[in-house]
Amino acid sequence: METYSLEVAGLVRELPICAVSNTVDIAAFIMFGDVELTVNCARHLLERAPEHDVIITAEAKGIPLAYEMARQNNENGYLIARKGVKVYMHNPVSVSVKSITTAKVQTLYIDENDAGQMRDRRVLIVDDVISTGESLNALEALVSKAGGNVVGRMAVLAEGDAQKRDDITFLAPLPIFVKN
Repeated sequence: METYSLEVAGLVRELPICAVSNTVDIAAFIMFGDVELTVNCARHLLERAPEHDVIITAEAKGIPLAYEMARQNNENGYLIARKGVKVYMHNPVSVSVKSITTAKVQTLYIDENDAGQMRDRRVLIVDDVISTGESLNALEALVSKAGGNVVGRMAVLAEGDAQKRDDITFLAPLPIFVKN
């Protein structure tokens, strides 16, 4: 299997190259199960994080990172925007964002109590990878709808054109491989 060698947060990982279409391959970055990587990335991101009151991430791959950042920063919690309504959610707040690049609609949900934790507070958005920005846009809209103030957008990696954005903080670039 072909791999891409990634250096991030003082560590090196070999990422498998995976086809996402007939013309595009990506290097698959998965933090699940890699405690050392999660801990190091959280530490490095926190060194660059703005002052904030609460961390939010989208389900699911950003969850270990949000947890570890909150733990290292002595915060007692973090929020998860879910991709579906759960039975325990009361009066869920939702946003749907249509991506320009995929025409796919993504909907994220939070419980009204989680929305209340963001109201008039400084919110830090974190994720494992920012690529098209679809999840980031949905999270920003959700924070805004809840009355929160986004003070930062952070990810371990910026993939493809996301590397050119000046509104996100990331630890390393991740290329997209275009087949000829």
